[in-house]
Amino acid sequence: MKQSKIAITGGIGSGKSAVSDILRSLGMQVLSADLEYASVLGDPAVLNQIDREFHVVKNGVLDRRSLSAIVFSDPVALSKLNSLTHPLVMKKLLANMTEPLSFAEVPLLFEGGFAPLFDGVIVVMREKEDRIRSVIKRSGLSREEVENRIKNQFDYENNDLSEHTLIWNDGDLNDLRRKVERVLASYHS
Repeated sequence: MKQSKIAITGGIGSGKSAVSDILRSLGMQVLSADLEYASVLGDPAVLNQIDREFHVVKNGVLDRRSLSAIVFSDPVALSKLNSLTHPLVMKKLLANMTEPLSFAEVPLLFEGGFAPLFDGVIVVMREKEDRIRSVIKRSGLSREEVENRIKNQFDYENNDLSEHTLIWNDGDLNDLRRKVERVLASYHS
């Protein structure tokens, strides 16, 4: 089997992390763009660039809440941040995908134009209201904050995803696990 690098993506609150956790429990290597992002943000040179652009670093520490408030209310600011950090994140992520079949959770895969870097894409889909409720419950964000984040993300409901593998997160965890197992089996056949 040749090496295959598969991205897992979907909108905020879709269940990407649940799918990733299931794959890990099945013995698969699953990396996280968010963890790589955190690592990149720990680089003093990157922090300096972010501070020059957004003025959100205090005593060498990034004020994530202030940065989020800026970038999720201004598409130009979000684009600037992404152009600073995303290439570094993707380079590290792809270099660390070392198993014959590796997965990476990449929330902003389509927004960043990164899908072509992978051998396949799993898109986790979920009804918008379920996504909003899930994010509010897990993060304490307001409905308006969640809706702003959704507005700034790729529109999964209105784009053609037919060339990708879709997993609908519309049942319980056992149902989601069965769907993930079927998808995983398809990669081994």
